[in-house]
Amino acid sequence: MSRNVIRVGDDYDVVIGDDAWDDLPGLVGERAQRVLVVRAPTLPGPAESVRRALAGAGLEVIDAAVPDAEQAKTAEVAAGLWSLMGQHGFTRTDVVVGLGGGATTDLAGFVAATWLRGVPVVQVPTTLLAMVDAAVGGKTGINTAEGKNLVGAFHPPVGVLADLTTLRTLPRADLVAGMAEVVKCGVIVDTTILELVERDPAAALDLDGPVLRELVERAVQVKADVVAQDLRESSLREILNYGHTFGHAIEQVEHYAWRHGEAVAVGMIYVAELALRAGLLGQADVDRHRAVLTSLGLPTTYADGQWDDLLTAMRRDKKTRGSLLRFVALDAIGSPTRLEGPSEQQLRAAYDAVAG
Repeated sequence: MSRNVIRVGDDYDVVIGDDAWDDLPGLVGERAQRVLVVRAPTLPGPAESVRRALAGAGLEVIDAAVPDAEQAKTAEVAAGLWSLMGQHGFTRTDVVVGLGGGATTDLAGFVAATWLRGVPVVQVPTTLLAMVDAAVGGKTGINTAEGKNLVGAFHPPVGVLADLTTLRTLPRADLVAGMAEVVKCGVIVDTTILELVERDPAAALDLDGPVLRELVERAVQVKADVVAQDLRESSLREILNYGHTFGHAIEQVEHYAWRHGEAVAVGMIYVAELALRAGLLGQADVDRHRAVLTSLGLPTTYADGQWDDLLTAMRRDKKTRGSLLRFVALDAIGSPTRLEGPSEQQLRAAYDAVAG
């Protein structure tokens, strides 16, 4: 199948295709001598494909397996990678490659951003979530005990390679969870995404069919267009956080036992219910959120009894200003806006609507 190249502003390309490993050395560039491959521990096939492609181009490949999922995003893991780079004499022309899901690409980008005040990074996402969200856009970070992604840097990659064959390595639950970020792109910008899912939810998750690839390409295009206009999340880019304020709170309260996409799915229902109570969004659009997510097998409820902890976590969200809670909301499907300072009654009522 042919490759599709999506340009992110004037900065870098996202290459989407099948068995596209030979494109990797071109993204790394000619100046590099060494490549640190930061990878998830459960990817022997893609890791070997990356190693062969880079070594075949004459590059020294330094393999660095890191813990799985959010356990990778700690200061201790980052410090271990900095030490490894120092031992191998990493210079500013050498390159970090992030191979794995969103947590791995977040970590790899952060390590690249901070070594010698910035070395190039190429992201090679292997999950649906990472392909359509984490690996594109240059937001990098690690977690602290106080919250998710509170320490980080904006550090755009020099290229992204989304090889769709790696999606076959995913457990079904991870593929489904990744669809939450695809749906997010549909409700904030590209409503054709929602129409494709509504027409045939099974086709949207079919690895052998054309619909999933179109959904990936559309979601990446949404993110590329937004990021190109607002790299540092000063205004427009905040819309990509739709559903994330409540979603990140769930992740923190659940000690990251929930998949990110599952938490964001519930987060989208929460903010839709909040927008309804604030007079921004109609009931039909709230119902459409719930129907699309349910059709894909994503959760739309969260167990009652955690409100105080969730509210505390939301107050730490990076969109908060002082004591003012701020949410990305909608005033219609495809029309994002901001909701600032909702009342305690509205916040609690929206929670009651998602408490299962």
